[in-house]
Amino acid sequence: MQDAKIRLYVEQPLAPGQAVALSRDQAHYLFTVMRLGAGAPVLLFNGRDGEWRAGVTVAGRQGGMLTCGAQTRAVQTPPDLWLLFAPIRKARTDFIVEKAVEMGVARVVPVQTAHTNADRIRQDRLQAHAVEAAEQCGATFVPEVAELVALDRLLADWPSERRILWADESLVGARDALQGAGRGGPWAILVGPEGGFSEKERARLRAMPQVLPVSLGPRILRADTAAVAALTLWQSVLGDWT
Repeated sequence: MQDAKIRLYVEQPLAPGQAVALSRDQAHYLFTVMRLGAGAPVLLFNGRDGEWRAGVTVAGRQGGMLTCGAQTRAVQTPPDLWLLFAPIRKARTDFIVEKAVEMGVARVVPVQTAHTNADRIRQDRLQAHAVEAAEQCGATFVPEVAELVALDRLLADWPSERRILWADESLVGARDALQGAGRGGPWAILVGPEGGFSEKERARLRAMPQVLPVSLGPRILRADTAAVAALTLWQSVLGDWT
């Protein structure tokens, strides 16, 4: 049996014998870019039904059809972890979303802070980037990328049960702080913009009982590096890496 080397995210339900119609862009990718033909295997996932091996039954320039065979993996949902980050330059924001998917988060929330460099995002483009990252890294779940929201507004309605790991460059001892926090329950990670948090934002975060302020080391990290470092620490101590 030929190995399936291409993974594709689809919206349709997946089950044995299920026919899956391709969009024009998907057909172009499979049949023009990757040069697949009838009978070629493709791995499909939709974030709900796991991963399935499918075969090409119709290959056309404007569209195509795949038919599901057997499930190859059940859906693997990440921990109940959100990543909150202040958007930066386009390519580096893309990097943050990509790494969040690879490292395992349930939701990505761009936040507008006092010092955020970008005042708008393309939510649909970032969501598409999350899909591409899941296709490449073997994930069976695609986290939602939320619309940009003001940090003050987000914190005003913050759920009492969800703790926040706040990357505060003025502190030390991230691993010790996490180990003392205890496993279980929903979490979020908050990393700030390149200019750091304002004093007003710092005061508000320090006043919230859900917030656990930690340092990510003795050096000031770029915003995209800080997101990866914080995700690594949380996953290695409290997440599904242990």
